[in-house]
Amino acid sequence: MTSQFDPKQLLIDKIKAKGGWVNAHAHIDRAYILNADNFRLVNGSLKEKWAYPDEYKRAATVDDLYANMVAVVEDQLRQGVQALGSFIDVDPIIEDKAIQAAKRLRDNYGDKLQLKFINQVVKGVIDPEARKWFEIGAEFADIIGGLPEKDEGHEAEHLDILFETGKKHGGKLLHVHLDQLNLPEQRQTELLVNKTIEHGYQGKVVAIHCISVGAQPRDYRHELYGKMKDAGIMVVACPCGWIDNSWVAGLDHDVMAPIHNSVTPVKEMLAAGLTIGLGTDNIQDIYKPFNDGDLWTELRFLLEAQRLYDLDALADIATTHGLATLGLSANA
Repeated sequence: MTSQFDPKQLLIDKIKAKGGWVNAHAHIDRAYILNADNFRLVNGSLKEKWAYPDEYKRAATVDDLYANMVAVVEDQLRQGVQALGSFIDVDPIIEDKAIQAAKRLRDNYGDKLQLKFINQVVKGVIDPEARKWFEIGAEFADIIGGLPEKDEGHEAEHLDILFETGKKHGGKLLHVHLDQLNLPEQRQTELLVNKTIEHGYQGKVVAIHCISVGAQPRDYRHELYGKMKDAGIMVVACPCGWIDNSWVAGLDHDVMAPIHNSVTPVKEMLAAGLTIGLGTDNIQDIYKPFNDGDLWTELRFLLEAQRLYDLDALADIATTHGLATLGLSANA
């Protein structure tokens, strides 16, 4: 006899009751740029892929970027998404084209779902020309974005610039990509915690990914969670985007670490009282050619990778926790 108990439907119902899905991390200006020519790049390392979008960004018009954004938003609306947070590129290559497209998107779709834009800093923030466009992007963005690894060797300086810029713009939230490569030598989340406290920015910082935290010893992980809780650090996990990242890192050698998978250690973080949102990250580009932006797929990957079967906790990750990472509330 077929069981009538359907945990998936129960979970979906809980998500609907909380207003619908929240996609807390995406890159909608670069969605759907995969084609037959650039598909050859999909097996490159993360750092090799960072350079490719420049080719697209030079040629793309505001209309092209807007079309990408609309395609994602229409799909998200079909899924019942109530809020979407997306990085958009603002740098010496694309300049302000994505900003123009984002303004148009907000005008045309802002009444259909809550949109929060974050400036992507794929060129870093230290090079003078990159810094110029970072400042322009930070002024426009709802949330200030960071990528310390892009200023390798100067990660602390990168973070100092983010915090000072956030203060200058009235205390905007920060969303910082870090600990992406699932490697024990990466301890960027700890640096972010220390800088948050140093700058007195508690409760206004979101760590994106935190994959390498899972590669650390148990005692270190749990001590770190306590520090993150004290600093009010929130986290966004993108399970499908990083399930492969020993390959993304371009590793050609064995790395010793505690047994774990390459997904944000959400179950441990929840037990420590941290707020965790959910995101889709890249959609059908050279980073993730098969990612279709489906939030149920992301949540399914997460719950199975973590053996996390608490329906209320999962519904919170997909809704209210995601809203919190975007600076929104359930009744916004």
